[in-house]
Amino acid sequence: MKPHVICHMMSPLDGQLVVDQWSPSTGGSSDDLVAEYDRVHDELECDAWIAGRAVGEEFADGEPHPPSDPGEVQRPVHVARAGADDYAILIDEGGKLHWSGPETYGAPIIMVLGRDVGDAHLAELAADGISYIVADGETIDLAEVLDTLGKHFGIKRLLLEGGGRTNGTFFKAGLVDEVSVLIFPAIGGRSNSPTLFEAGDDGLADHVRLSMSANEMRRNGVVHLRYAVSYA
Repeated sequence: MKPHVICHMMSPLDGQLVVDQWSPSTGGSSDDLVAEYDRVHDELECDAWIAGRAVGEEFADGEPHPPSDPGEVQRPVHVARAGADDYAILIDEGGKLHWSGPETYGAPIIMVLGRDVGDAHLAELAADGISYIVADGETIDLAEVLDTLGKHFGIKRLLLEGGGRTNGTFFKAGLVDEVSVLIFPAIGGRSNSPTLFEAGDDGLADHVRLSMSANEMRRNGVVHLRYAVSYA
C-alpha cells in the first residue's frame, strides 16, 4: 500500500532551495534555520524520509569498498532491517553513494537504485547492513518504489525532502499527497538558483492543485503552511 507522502521543505519568499544563499537575509545562521525545519520534521511524525542523490552526497560518508567476491545478491529487494521507527531513503540511480555504516542521522538506510547497478555495489550495501530496492525497468518507477516501501518496510507516512528535481518528479507522477513548507522572512534573489520544485519545461502549473489545510506562525517570523494536493 502506498505511503502518505508529505513534501516537506523550507524556503525564503522567492522559493530558492540553497539555504546558505539566503540565510544571511534572516539575520540568523543557517544552523538555526535548519533546526526549526527539523523541529517540524519531527512533529509531522512520519516513518521515513526520502531524497535524491544530490542531497545524499551531503552526508554519504564512505568510499567504494565492494567485497572481493560478491557472490549471489538479491534483486530487486534486499531487506537488511525491517520494523524500524525511522528510515532514511536515498534515490541513487547510478549507484554512486557509499557509506561507512548502515545508518545516517540515526536512521537505517534504504537505497533506491537503477536496474543497471552492478552486483558488486549491491553486495557492498548488503555487507554494510543497508537495505536496497532495484528498479525492474529502464527508469525507476516511483509508484512501485512506494508500494515496496509499504509492503516490505511497513512505511505508512513518508517525508519527501528534495532536491527540486526529485520533488518535481514525484509531483509529475502524482504521488505527493501533501505539502509542508516553512516560509522564512528572507529573500534570496539570486538568478538561476535552484528552486523547491523543478519539473522541466512543462512545469507543474497545469497538473497540481493545492488547497490550504493549516497555517501556523512559529518563532522568529517563520510561517508553517500545509496544503492538500490534488491533480488535474
